[in-house]
Amino acid sequence: MPEDLIYLDNNATTPCDPRVVEAMLPYFYEKPGNAASRNHPFGWVADEAVKQAREQVAQLIQADPREVIFTSGATESDNLALKGVFELYRRKGSHIVTVKTEHKAVLDACGHIEKMGGEVTYLDVEADGRVSLEALGAAIRPDTVLVSVMWANNETGVIQPMKAIGDICDKHGVLLMSDATQAVGKIPVDPKAAGVHLMAFTAHKMYGPKGIGALYISRRQPRVKVAPQIDGGGHEQGMRSGTLNVPAIVGFGRAAGLAAQGMEEEGLRLRRLRDKLENALLESVEEAFVNGSREHRLGHVSNIAFRHAEAEAVMMTFNQRVALSSGSACTSASVEPSHVLTAMGHSSELAHSSLRFSLGRFNTEQEIDYAIEAVVKGVEKVRGMSPVWEMFKEGML
Repeated sequence: MPEDLIYLDNNATTPCDPRVVEAMLPYFYEKPGNAASRNHPFGWVADEAVKQAREQVAQLIQADPREVIFTSGATESDNLALKGVFELYRRKGSHIVTVKTEHKAVLDACGHIEKMGGEVTYLDVEADGRVSLEALGAAIRPDTVLVSVMWANNETGVIQPMKAIGDICDKHGVLLMSDATQAVGKIPVDPKAAGVHLMAFTAHKMYGPKGIGALYISRRQPRVKVAPQIDGGGHEQGMRSGTLNVPAIVGFGRAAGLAAQGMEEEGLRLRRLRDKLENALLESVEEAFVNGSREHRLGHVSNIAFRHAEAEAVMMTFNQRVALSSGSACTSASVEPSHVLTAMGHSSELAHSSLRFSLGRFNTEQEIDYAIEAVVKGVEKVRGMSPVWEMFKEGML
């Protein structure tokens, strides 16, 4: 890619850190063993590498390594958690509670569960994107087996009050699952301390390789089990069969170690850059608003609505140079407005006029300066061609 391109779409995926790639390379050729091959040194080397990576990933989330189940990514982890719990605990109950702003991996899995005879309650959120604790408590029933709440939202960066949610679930004796894909590696995440029993996350959101993720499953107080969704071989304690992707797992472990080492310092740096970007845009552009809580959110994310400036049109003015998003990467091909923003009470028009900025490890201050200038000019250009904006300015809307 040309060096002058600016990547501000790190919530979609992060660049793989060169140090991660370096750790992975030997396991493609020099150390090619299958971790399940227990009768020769190549297999032993691979098995040891997987053990070390599992320990690194577990340390990042303050877990026992045996509580980390490797998957192909957070989408599979979400599916394994939701469907696996529903299938195994169905005798106890078949009701699940989740939130309308969840990632599609959770919402679509819940839709599948409904087709299988389960019942799902989809909670609204407040205007700031946070779930009402009172509404959550009221939604739990005697037949509720699982609550699923995203730790940090992929579009707005809004962080949910996970400890308070965990306390509610503990009070009612139900399991709590969280899609923590955007949170792990960015902020301290401790599922045990928060009362989370299952947690999905992935490597490529924290400068690791694509195609490798994990599901945390509590082993104690309570010991949680899930019905496997992939059969064949009994890998990963029988919960996720399939030959382990050793190079990617090694990369995941290295990425987890790097995240743990530099999390606080990097978080402060990105927050400073994010605030510079956000404040400049809010000061320079009329009718611009931050979507979601400004207090409870990830430090590297800003989702801004520019009234009467369609986001896709704005991005067309600079997308040969600056990479942004107008929604989640998994739904960006859809013409529907963001389900996250509409669930927060935004109109379709305002949702379509919102841009997500997600900064990352390799962004510089000079890139932020350019992005500010590009977005301001882009919004002005789009509004300059819009009769709707002219009508709005004249007080006709």
